[in-house]
Amino acid sequence: MTCRELVDFIMDYLNGELPEGERSEFEVHLAECPQCVAYLSSYRQTVKIARAASRPLGNEAMAEMPEELIQAILAARKKGENKS
Repeated sequence: MTCRELVDFIMDYLNGELPEGERSEFEVHLAECPQCVAYLSSYRQTVKIARAASRPLGNEAMAEMPEELIQAILAARKKGENKS
């Protein structure tokens, strides 16, 4: 497997959807290519961050917000509604 082929199969590999033979070739290439190991690591982090960013904010995010910020946002919103 070449570096270019590795890139073509990377998402299937991360999702566990790569057939056994191709997965073995993929892992052999990783064992021999530190650049692809680094690429895989950064790709994995990018996917993790993108998934986290696309999740809706839940109550835990609200709990982390300072009360002053919440009040300032509500006040600004109310002020904007009064101008209409």
